[in-house]
Amino acid sequence: MNELMRLQKFIAGAGICSRRKAEELIKKGKVKVDGEVVTELGTKIDPDTQSVEVEGRLVCEAGKKYYIMLNKPAGYVTTTADAHAEKTVMDLVTDIKARIYPVGRLDADTEGLLLMTNDGDFANAVIHPSKKHEKVYIAEVKGLPMLETLRILKQGVDTGEYITKPARVELLKGNSKTSTLKIGITEGKKRQVRIMCETVGHPVIALKRVEIGPLSLGNLPKGKWRHLRKEEIDRICSK
Repeated sequence: MNELMRLQKFIAGAGICSRRKAEELIKKGKVKVDGEVVTELGTKIDPDTQSVEVEGRLVCEAGKKYYIMLNKPAGYVTTTADAHAEKTVMDLVTDIKARIYPVGRLDADTEGLLLMTNDGDFANAVIHPSKKHEKVYIAEVKGLPMLETLRILKQGVDTGEYITKPARVELLKGNSKTSTLKIGITEGKKRQVRIMCETVGHPVIALKRVEIGPLSLGNLPKGKWRHLRKEEIDRICSK
């Protein structure tokens, strides 16, 4: 069963107005749910299955699915709501008239490719371990990893809590001060790439995710988003 939400809370969360103003609009008969005027403040709705209009403006279209690629900047928290966070990824996709959510996570200090949707089947196709979608990162690290260090990163790093699965690792460039690595992993443990690099003595300075399975960030500007194309959705779900 989908989670129900108070109508005024949903309207406020969609950025239409404050919750108090939403309550006023409801009492004045300015809000419709599934085409019917609603004036009861205690009304609860399911944004995934019900349409909502405010003063004739469609806020949520029932049944419509969204598949979004966002280039997340550093400093944004990957969550739909966090009372302690100044900025969340939801602040970057306010034009979407549906309750979407991030697929997986990116650390606040990590930037790059983040998928967002309101389709649970799609989200599961992205993150389920059986799909083995590789996530590729570009990591700027301290120092210059030697061949043995690169071998350890590729074969599996013993972090003290777990041993990572084999990874795809390529040294793109480097010197004694900093190096750039391309790292592909099929796991999704918390802060995994950062922990891997720190464990082998090369802490991450900056980290960016550029690919998830067949999807590539490309030249999407930082802080911007786009809808996935049908063929991209099909490639993710068909694996």
